[in-house]
Amino acid sequence: MKILVINCGSSSLKFSVHDMDGFSHSGESWRGTMLLSGKIVGIGGEAQCVLIDDKDLPRTFSRKISDIQAAIQWMCDLLQDHEQSFGYWKDIEAVGHRVVHGGEAFTHAVRIDDNILNEIEQLNDLAPLHNPSCVAGIRTLQQVLGESLLMVAVFDTAFHGTLPEHARAYALPLEFAKKTGIRRYGFHGIAHASLAEGYAKFTEQPLQQSRLITLQLGNGCSMAAIAQGHSVETSMGFTPLEGLVMGSRSGDIDPAVVCHLIKHHDMNVVEVEQLLNEQSGLLGISGRSSDMQTVLQAANEEHDKRAQFAIEIFCYRIQQYIGTYLAVLHGADAIVFGGGIGEHSPEIRAKVCVGMEWCGLQIDSVRNEHAINLRLGDAAKISRDDSSIAVYVVATDEETLIAQETIRCLEQLKA
Repeated sequence: MKILVINCGSSSLKFSVHDMDGFSHSGESWRGTMLLSGKIVGIGGEAQCVLIDDKDLPRTFSRKISDIQAAIQWMCDLLQDHEQSFGYWKDIEAVGHRVVHGGEAFTHAVRIDDNILNEIEQLNDLAPLHNPSCVAGIRTLQQVLGESLLMVAVFDTAFHGTLPEHARAYALPLEFAKKTGIRRYGFHGIAHASLAEGYAKFTEQPLQQSRLITLQLGNGCSMAAIAQGHSVETSMGFTPLEGLVMGSRSGDIDPAVVCHLIKHHDMNVVEVEQLLNEQSGLLGISGRSSDMQTVLQAANEEHDKRAQFAIEIFCYRIQQYIGTYLAVLHGADAIVFGGGIGEHSPEIRAKVCVGMEWCGLQIDSVRNEHAINLRLGDAAKISRDDSSIAVYVVATDEETLIAQETIRCLEQLKA
């Protein structure tokens, strides 16, 4: 079975085609074969699309793209136009969509129909930067490919469905929390599951015997404590705003700040949401950019103090959470870095690990510097051999995991 995987972001679209004919019905992890991958960036202006085939040969295209709907249509046009070269478009039998927020209702992948899509749309306010794009992408692809094509929603929140009650609850009145559905859901679950699988594959250590701290560091950042393959704690909560400092999101903040801004600074709810989601984090502190590479360049080459301060806060918050998760897990076998920053920035990895010798963590500077440009799903060890907590970098492979969950869902429906 050929699976098209769609991963819609607020200003980007990632997609891939997977051959899953050999998928194990027993549920064992099996990677399948990625036949084609692509990414469209710069949505909202002059966008670029890079298509990479199974021989790692890239092709680049450019076009003005106004929104995610236009990006989906462009993707379909490109794949149809290059059918002779790629040869997979007509063979697609199902589509797997990454959806960020599944709320209380969705704790596993589900086949999409009108009712399911309407339920997902009701969750837009809980993930305003992501869920609306996911829904728009699904609707557009239904129009292009027809609603009869099998489509599955794979939820970022589902992996964190194993959080114990004491980890998912806020200290609100229990009846009120249950009525409103306010609790900690966690996000980036697909990525954290991929990081854990990548670790297990590389080390040949069963997840059932492992305690891991996974760091998914990109424009959005989150961490997870994983015990015996199950998420038991994570940094994001009711929405993707809680937790670490991110590209443009504040992360943890005193809830009374929101009330203060509304009461004393003449801000309404929408303005406060925009402040915390779109104007804070690395962008707000540095005054430069939400992109870590740009902030690092300003700090190192221009000695920009605000950029240096942004990096300091970013790494400090991660160290705080590592300490917390070591307590939650009663120690850890490994720390696993992933995501755009986690995979491509040895400097940030080093800054996160500095001063952690107290818990036996010792990074190898040479290994760390060389652990870049990994292939999807591959891993590299960056700690010293005598480090009591190992440290790895894993190239997050969300798309393959989405393909696995898509076919697993469809096989269960057949049973």
